Amino acid sequence: MRNARNWLAATLICLAFISFQTHAADSKDFGEYQVHYSVFPSTFLDPEVAKANNLTRSRGIGIVNIAIMREGENGSLTPVSGQVEGKALNDIQQPKFLAFRRIQEGESVYFIAEYQYRDAELMTFQITARPAGAGKDLPIRFAHTLFNN
Repeated sequence: MRNARNWLAATLICLAFISFQTHAADSKDFGEYQVHYSVFPSTFLDPEVAKANNLTRSRGIGIVNIAIMREGENGSLTPVSGQVEGKALNDIQQPKFLAFRRIQEGESVYFIAEYQYRDAELMTFQITARPAGAGKDLPIRFAHTLFNN
């Protein structure tokens, strides 16, 4: 089970890194804090990893991954715990509320949620991150489309 969690953490880090490298808009800066986000089909997850973390691996199920980071004086980023909530709106503005779960492996902290989508459906995500001890909300809004392969 620990290996599966390590694999999930590594997978999420890689996906976030790949996404960050290809789309600079995959984070939002709030001064001291940054909110990093990525969206990917659940089929990207290894079946063993999905099972170990109680995630549904299926076409039509997407994963939203959120990380809250604090920027240090030297510019380094440190993961921060907290709370994340939000919803996904389809093209006719029907909301799908997201149930985020916190995953912590070592010092890495991620918040993930599953959602259902139709092939090529544009989803608009409205997310609020609350860093532990910060006393302020960090709202982000972004749109993403997934395709069934």
